[in-house]
Amino acid sequence: QRDRRQLFASTALRRHAAVLGGLLLLVWAAGYAFDIFDLLYSDRGVAFGASYTDLHATLWALRLQLLFMALAALAVFYNVWRPNLRLPLIAAGLWLATSVIVGGLVPGILQRYVVEPNELTLEEPYIQYNIDMTRFAFALDKVETRDFGEVVDLQPQDLLDNEDVLRNIRLWDWRPLEQTYRQLQGLRPYYEFSDVDVDRYTIDGKQRQVMLGTRELDKSKLPAPSWVNRNLEFTHGYGIVMNPVNEVTRDGQPQFFIKDFPPESSIDIQVTRPEIYFGELTDDTVYVSSGRQEFDYPSGDENVYTNYAGTGGIVLDSFLKRLAFAMRQSDPNILLTDDITPTTRVQYRRQIQDRVRELTPFLLLDQDPYLVVDSEGRLMWMQDAYTVSDDFPYSTPLRVTETPSNATATNGQFDRLHNVNYIRNSVKVVIDAYDGDVTYYLSDPSDPIIASYARAFPGVFRPFDEMPTDLRAHVRYPEDLFNVQSHQYITYHMQDVRVFYNKEDLWQIPTEIANTGQVQIEPYYVTLPLPGSDEPEYLLIMPFSPATKNNMIGWMAARNDPESYGQLIVYELPKQELIFGPIQVEGRIDQEPVISQQFSLWDQRGSNVIRGSLLVLPINNSFLYIEPVYLLSQTSALPELKRIVTASNTNVAMAETLKASLLALAQGSSVAIEPPAGSAPPTTTPTQP
Repeated sequence: QRDRRQLFASTALRRHAAVLGGLLLLVWAAGYAFDIFDLLYSDRGVAFGASYTDLHATLWALRLQLLFMALAALAVFYNVWRPNLRLPLIAAGLWLATSVIVGGLVPGILQRYVVEPNELTLEEPYIQYNIDMTRFAFALDKVETRDFGEVVDLQPQDLLDNEDVLRNIRLWDWRPLEQTYRQLQGLRPYYEFSDVDVDRYTIDGKQRQVMLGTRELDKSKLPAPSWVNRNLEFTHGYGIVMNPVNEVTRDGQPQFFIKDFPPESSIDIQVTRPEIYFGELTDDTVYVSSGRQEFDYPSGDENVYTNYAGTGGIVLDSFLKRLAFAMRQSDPNILLTDDITPTTRVQYRRQIQDRVRELTPFLLLDQDPYLVVDSEGRLMWMQDAYTVSDDFPYSTPLRVTETPSNATATNGQFDRLHNVNYIRNSVKVVIDAYDGDVTYYLSDPSDPIIASYARAFPGVFRPFDEMPTDLRAHVRYPEDLFNVQSHQYITYHMQDVRVFYNKEDLWQIPTEIANTGQVQIEPYYVTLPLPGSDEPEYLLIMPFSPATKNNMIGWMAARNDPESYGQLIVYELPKQELIFGPIQVEGRIDQEPVISQQFSLWDQRGSNVIRGSLLVLPINNSFLYIEPVYLLSQTSALPELKRIVTASNTNVAMAETLKASLLALAQGSSVAIEPPAGSAPPTTTPTQP
């Protein structure tokens, strides 16, 4: 009886182990099936994606490994009915031999002795797959390529023909302008400008390009940061600052369109709701519509107060809600204070990017949200969002960093790195700065990823046509996407397999001079006509240089106006002649004796010379280079725009105004410099062309 029980127990144990072992081996075999698809993301060959060796050796190795592992699983299952170790051992031996020989030795031998001597011939179809799929994944297949034609020297008539366009050229660089905003329009130590954005508005019937900053509240600088001040009284930022990109006062300061408290406007744009409860710096929790009035803005020796009248936040109309938020915030004062009433609203997740991420964590956000004043005078944040993937077959990945718009506003969240090989700007997000309402608009409904999310979350994403017209006029091509596409285009503008393989026409992003030395040039928004057109339009532009060379070889523009939004155009320049690139123009500026002497003189007088972004602008069949020059005193944090440098392919000029600098440039071989007040009279120094 005992022997029979032991035999039964042994049989049950064998069967149980056979079932578990067979299932484990089946899962292992299924893993090889997925590995077969992973060959589409192989980096073994000359281009990303499955290569000749992958498809003629590794693929067969994986298929055989899958087969023998499945046979091993069946052999183990056979032990459920009859004990037999020979069959599993034979299958395991075949699997091991396949892994070592077919999966290890054969691919290496094939790659070294067959593929490498005949690489271009054997890899040609797979290189073509990589080119086609990468261009599609980054929407480079929609780029329109145009021949710029012969580049001629800039003539005075070219400047006269484009006088209206040149009058609106952007002179202010956002980095020194941000410091200027802080000094001139901060007005109180607890106000901060997190960023300066570029946008365009219709002013007096004409489209004008403007710079715009948002005056937000930095509670770390409150003179008396009590609990009441931080949570009940100082709840919001206030107002915006706006100036045209092309106007400068005699003191080198911006000519403000909108400034001060309450917002004082000299144009037909009025800010009727200047309070900013949701922004880039607002990363804390506040309680509004409470028993205590909220600080609105300072006015002389007194302060102006207000009560929140919007719908943002959660109404704390019961003790349970107050208790819940007291526990959430670990703050007993929420229960103890008499200022929180049944009409009080608690506002949290007020940082706009954190707010959007919490709602739609599957979207990648652009680094630079920007503020818009709508037709009713309300402040609305515009945030570009992307759908991305790292699993697009044969598409070369690019490392993309999702940096929050303000690092202090993410509760310690670090930058998120993504290996992206597919991207679409599928969504435009609008966030109300007063109420915090978040609205999503589909800007690319053809994207299959966002189409899937739209079906999964019905009603969340609205058609783009439903965006209000006044907001749609401010939609712009996102700079982050343009940067990603530019970095891929420097390689994937080459569509011929042989040219791509030899990297004969590889480009690069050019460099310019900044305070920290040479840096890659950034794309910039400008208003000007495309070559061959007479109508100015809002563009995002970027020049290109050949790899290891500094001359200019191409020029990319993204169109932003509604009728042509999203169209990318690349103008290819003649390869047989020299067109100066940005860093070469910077070198010519430094080599101009009078300009170099003036820069050195300013640096020795207790000031620092700040060189703004170098703009490369096509004018008819020529190129005009414009660089603003700022002075920053060592005893002040207020940069002043003091000079404008202009250059063509033959001349360089510098003057106090753009008009004077262009006039000097048009005169031929001259450099016009107006010295600071109190120094020698203006001089004109001739140079040789």
